[in-house]
Amino acid sequence: MKALKIDENSLTPIYVQIADSIEEDILNDKLMEGNACYSQLMIAKELKVNPATAAKGINLLVGHEILEKQRGQAMTIAADAKSKIIERKKKTDFKDKIEELVKLAKRLHVSEEYLQNQISKTFEESER
Repeated sequence: MKALKIDENSLTPIYVQIADSIEEDILNDKLMEGNACYSQLMIAKELKVNPATAAKGINLLVGHEILEKQRGQAMTIAADAKSKIIERKKKTDFKDKIEELVKLAKRLHVSEEYLQNQISKTFEESER
């Protein structure tokens, strides 16, 4: 498994970090839609956390309809998990970062045009 990571020094709760890490593995195709997810016990053992903490992270994803519980079977990645993650991140993470960037630009008296040009330039550079 070795893909999951948590930062013990982070202010973000460990169960949220577990959920975020599983979502990153789905986005990066390390976990595929329709396939089994990491088990609660695997997560707890690998990350050296309480199984209840691992379960809380998994249940967070069940609540977001990213994982599906099926009685007597392993937790499964939902068929549309990737698109749900992307849409949610666009509405939350992406929006938050843009708002933060705009606030910084205003504090530094950076024009909207300059900011847009810098974003376009960075976007183009990342595609190379």
